[in-house]
Parts: sequence; C-alpha cells; structure tokens
Amino acid sequence: MDHARSTISKIFNGEPRSYTRFNLTQNMEGENSQVEMKLSSDMDEEVGGNGVGEDLNHAKDPYVVRKPAGRTPKNVCFMVATILLIFIISYLIGYLSHRRKELAPPSCSRPTVEESITQGYVKMEADPLMDWSDVKSLLDQKMSASSFESAFSEFASESHQAGSAGDEALANKVLKRFNQYGMYTWTDEHYVKLVDPPASGSNMVTFKGSDLGTLRGYLAYSKTGTAQGAVLHGNYGQMDDLRKLQDKSIALDGRVLLVKSGKISFAEKVANAAKLNASAVLIYPADNSRIGGSTQLFGHVHLGSGDPYTPGFPSFNNTQFPPVQSSGLPSILAQTITVSMAATIMRGMEGKSAPTGWVGVGKLGDDKDMVTVEVNNVLAEKMINNVFGVIKGFVDPDRFVVLGAQRDAWGPGFASSTVGTSVLVELARAISDMVKNDGFKPRRSIVFASWSAGEYGSVGATEWLEGYLSSLNMKAFSYINLDGVVTGFPKFKASASPLMYTLIQRTLREVKTLSDSGTLYDAVPGTNWEAAVMEPLRLNDPAYPFITFSGIPSVSFRFITEGEEYPYLGTLQDTRDKLNGATSNQVAKLAVSAGQFAGKIALRLVHDHLLRLDVKKYIRQIHIQVYDINSKIKSLQSMQPQLLPKSLTVQWLMSALGSYSRAASSLSTEIDNSDLEEEEMCRNINDRIMSVERDFLSPYVSPRESPFRHILVGSGSHTLKALSDHLDALQDDHSDANADLFRIQFALATWTIQGCANSLAGEIWSTDNMI
Repeated sequence: MDHARSTISKIFNGEPRSYTRFNLTQNMEGENSQVEMKLSSDMDEEVGGNGVGEDLNHAKDPYVVRKPAGRTPKNVCFMVATILLIFIISYLIGYLSHRRKELAPPSCSRPTVEESITQGYVKMEADPLMDWSDVKSLLDQKMSASSFESAFSEFASESHQAGSAGDEALANKVLKRFNQYGMYTWTDEHYVKLVDPPASGSNMVTFKGSDLGTLRGYLAYSKTGTAQGAVLHGNYGQMDDLRKLQDKSIALDGRVLLVKSGKISFAEKVANAAKLNASAVLIYPADNSRIGGSTQLFGHVHLGSGDPYTPGFPSFNNTQFPPVQSSGLPSILAQTITVSMAATIMRGMEGKSAPTGWVGVGKLGDDKDMVTVEVNNVLAEKMINNVFGVIKGFVDPDRFVVLGAQRDAWGPGFASSTVGTSVLVELARAISDMVKNDGFKPRRSIVFASWSAGEYGSVGATEWLEGYLSSLNMKAFSYINLDGVVTGFPKFKASASPLMYTLIQRTLREVKTLSDSGTLYDAVPGTNWEAAVMEPLRLNDPAYPFITFSGIPSVSFRFITEGEEYPYLGTLQDTRDKLNGATSNQVAKLAVSAGQFAGKIALRLVHDHLLRLDVKKYIRQIHIQVYDINSKIKSLQSMQPQLLPKSLTVQWLMSALGSYSRAASSLSTEIDNSDLEEEEMCRNINDRIMSVERDFLSPYVSPRESPFRHILVGSGSHTLKALSDHLDALQDDHSDANADLFRIQFALATWTIQGCANSLAGEIWSTDNMI
C-alpha cells in the first residue's frame, strides 16, 4: 500500500516513474504462496543494448531503481490499472486472512477461568466509581419478597439428586436465567464417583438377631461389607465423648458405636470411631421431638471434600491419573438409622450408666448386646455440571468475587438448596440490572456459580477448585457461600476467614431486621459481636475448601432459631412447609435479608479501590495459638526435659508472629497514605492483601494427602492446632507422640508464618527493612 501511495504521488506530481519488483507473501491454509510482480512499460521492454545489462543488475537487487525513457498517456493508464490491481490483491489477501481466523477449528483445550471472565472485555480508562450509599440503596430496591416467591416456585423440585435428570433440569433453568440477564455464561463438566443405595434390597442392621426394618437412608462413601460387634453408645461421637468412655475403662475395639447426629459432621464421627478401632458406626437423628420416629437420614462420611477417588486433582473425563483414593475415606462401615430403630436398640442395652450430661442416653451397652451391620451401597460414575455467569468488571476484570450455591439435594431440599439457588439467581438479576440500567460499573468482576453434588461433600465446587487452581490463584479474592442461609429465625450466625470479620461487621450495620426497627448488628446480643455471631469454620462448611485448599477468603452465614438447629437437613422432610414452620412463614422476607447481606459484601468488594479485607484480624488468631504452644512447651520442658531439650525455643515462632504484626500494621499505614487515583499502586496493595490467605497454606505438605493445608483453620499435622495436640500427646506419653517429628512440624509452621509476613511486606528488597 505504501508503494501504491508513492506511485500515485509520483504520477500526479510529475516525478519520474520507477521500476520496482514486489514480493507479496501470505500464509494461506498453512502454505506459503508468493506473488511476484514486475512493474514496467512497453517502452521498457523495447529498450535494448545497455538496458539488458541494467535488467540483469536489477535481477540481483530487485529494489534498485532506474529511470525510464519517458512518460506517455499509455504509461499513465498502465500505472493506474496496476495500482487498482494492487488494491484488489491486497484486499483479497486481507479478506482471506481474516476468513481463516473465523473458520479456524475450535480448540479442544479447556478455557481458563480468567479467559471465561475477561472474554470480549475492553478496559475502561475512566473511574467508574458510584457513591456507595447509592449502590446499596439500588440493591435494596431491586430485592423483594414477591420476586423470591417467584424464584422459589421456579427452582423447587421434589427430586434433584446430583447427576440426575432433575439436577440437569435445574441447571438448565439457572443457565437460562443467567442468559436472560445478559451475562456471559459457561458450564463446567466433571465425571465423578458418587454413591447410590443398593441396586436391589437395602442395607441392613440387626440387633440381637432381629432385623430393625427397611433402611432407605444411607451414608455415601462408607466402606461396604458386613461388621458385627457389641453396641456401645458414644453420645455425639466427639473425641471428648469417646474419652469419657475410656475414663470408664470401656474399650472401643471391635464395638459398633451408636451416636446421635449433630455437633460435628458424620465424617468426623466415623473417623473418631475408626481411630479407636470400632468396627462400625450407627447414626440416628438427635432431635427426636420434631423429626419423627421413621425419618431416614442421608449424608456422606468422606473426611474431606470433592471426589474422593481423584484427591487433589480434577475429575475431568480426559485425565489420565492412575486409580487412587482419598486418605479421608473411612476404613469402617457406617449407616444411618431412624429414631425408632435407635430406641429399640437402647431399650435392650445393658452395661454401665452413661456419663452425666448425656441427654437421652441410659445404659452404654455391654458385650452381649450384639449388632450386625451390612452395607451394600453402589459406587457409580456420573456426569455433573457446574453453571456459571459473570458480570464483568470495568477496571480489573480478571479479579473476581464468587457467589455460589449448591443445586442438588437428597430429596426436596428446600432449605439446603432451593433457597440458596433462589438467592443466587435473584442477586444475579438485581446486580445485572444495576449495571445495565442504573449506571453501576463494578471495578472487579462478580462470578455466580451453581454447584452440583454439594450433598456428597462439596464435590462440584471442589472439583472446580482443583481444576483451575492456577487460574484462581491471585484472581479470586473472596467466596460467599449461599447454602442453607435460611434455617430459622431470628438469630444470625456466620463462619468466615478472619480477613472478612470487619467487612461482616460493617455489612450487618447495613441490613435491616424484618421488623425494620434497626439493623442486624443492633439485634446482636451483648457487647462482643464476634462472640455472639461468629462460629469456627468446620469441615462440612461449603466455604471450608475455598479457604483451606485454595487460600480464598470465604464466608458462610445463616438465619437460625435461638437454641436449636433445623432438624430436616439431610432428610426427605426438608420442604417449604417445614421451613415455614421454623421461620413463622417468613422465608421470603428472610431470603431478601440474606440476599442483601451477601450482595452488599460482594458489591463492596468490587466497588472500592482497595479490597475490604482486614489483614490485622489474623494477628489475634496467630497470637492465641502461638502462646498456647509456648506455655505447653515450657511446661513440658520443666516437667519432662528428656522429651524436649532446653535448646528448643519458641523465640523464632514469636519472631514470626511479630513479623506478621509489623507487616500488617505497615500495610495499614501505607493504605492510609495512599493515593486511590493511582491505579497501579491500588493493584499492588490489593495483590498483597490477596496473598495473605494463600500464604497461610503450608507449602510443605501434599495437596493429595493433606488437602486442607491452611495452618490456622485447616486440618492435618501441619496446623498450629496439631502442634498443640502433639504437645498434649507428648505430655500423656501417647504411643503416637514423637518429639523429633514435633520439632520438624514446629519449624515448618514457623517458616510458613514468616513467609506470609515477608510476602505481605511487599517487594523482596523491602523485606529487611519492613520485618
């Protein structure tokens, strides 16, 4: 094109015409095609003598220019025609090149999460900030009880177990809604191992030779087979409960443990029993006053999350990993029974009396109270789909908060899945409308996720985390769990990463109570809101793998009834009528409050220049555990110096705590003095804030063997709690205690904290000055 413009200029400016050879090379359909054109006139071709020599010289150097003999009208016409030809050829080449891109075969590789979120994005240079008071007011206006009633009707289902046709139908409804809101959507397909009840017949429990009846409920991932032993009541199956049995000189070896539901997860009950060599566990509903004598219980006993047959890696259909099992799969049988069946067993039990405080338990059972347990569950591979929609940010679209809710349930699952799915979809509708019609422009993206196989231990969510761990690293800065957000009224409870505590407190002040007499924060009893509202993160919390496996700050919350738990989760009685009874017919209004709470947390995180995550909140958490370890080490060194020598000092652990404290305080000062209009500086500060949760994941343990690697809220020998427990075991001279192993774990935990402090301090050249 430059040659053409030059030629036109020379023609109309009367400059001499030149002789030029063009090589046009274009890669078409994977081959090299060359077009060579020589521009000359008839007069050039008629020149003889020295002209031949000149042409030969030009052949050696095609860009040498010689002057022509002259200019005629015929030559001018010839040049115009040649220029038009060049334009046509250039156009065709450009068209074919563009067409090749359009017709290129789709890649078989799976797009990353970042690609899905940022596809089609054009960065906005102007600051999109809307006043926060306007943002939260818009959200309140767009959420109503009537819209939730409509959502309840659409997403309620009698049968939508993971991997079933009902589950797929709900997934399509969620996907349709997201598309209607103009969101970019995609799905994530996994092939996972789930558990079904026996193909024919049922599992069986007999007491003293008598069959207790038909069992419809079951526990996924239980060991299969038959076990027999004398029954022994273990209250809730907590380790403290089982130690009380040992205090009564009752051994658990070979016993069938009978325990109540509640307090801890089914998986933890079974794992505790297995540690003490029980042969099987029977679990029955604790709340027999409301749940009824014949209600069947469903659940799982995998001490972990995700597909236990692909631990630490995703269950995509094209993975080539060898067969492997999670270390969290139980080694003993487990089965649920009804309240009536449990009563039959307890009436026939003899032996010692139960410890004081074991409500509803009489005799503990003796060696003659024989029980046989038979489990014939079927392991089956099923395809599940996670459904996603995204509202893209206008400044940092590759950074995002995730709101998620499980879609499946054992039965109707109104409280466990329908309410959460409705809150998810209604928030997507409200925020999409704010962006399209009200001028709200989030700085960062918001991802809405509908998970499958949540009832089997957050399988869908965990497989997504495993599949895109590298994409999520330093991209996803928070997860907000919407499962089970309404199970009672009027008490509010939450469990979360300490990084989110301050944001939770502020948000409670921005959501009104149902009576409109004040805010949720005003309704918190006492003066210590953390003690009244916050609960410890537990293994069966859907937010747990996000924090402890992926290092993503997360929060779960729920409305509950004072002094009691909703008893119908994990049963076929989890219906709208039961939830109405537990909430005084205010389910829709409570869903509005839940949506406002979750929505305002998400919107605050994508609205402000800096992430509202408080890194100082971890100082107290570390301090408590470090000083507990310090006191136990000193006690052990004074009483049993042969176990821990005086050379073992807590100085370096204290130093790591001090390093984190100073780095957190320094960052707060830097934030106070920062210029929020400086985009690169804001991004740098946000990166350091986001790194904290991830850096508390121990780099010294295998994600397959110890997936919950967080040293403060995770589980395993690498945690600070495990260090404290190890010191107790050394004090009691337990057979599993090992002083050398403790010192290794102690050193690794110390450096994990120090490494987190170094990362929080900033650049590597700033570390020595900051720490």
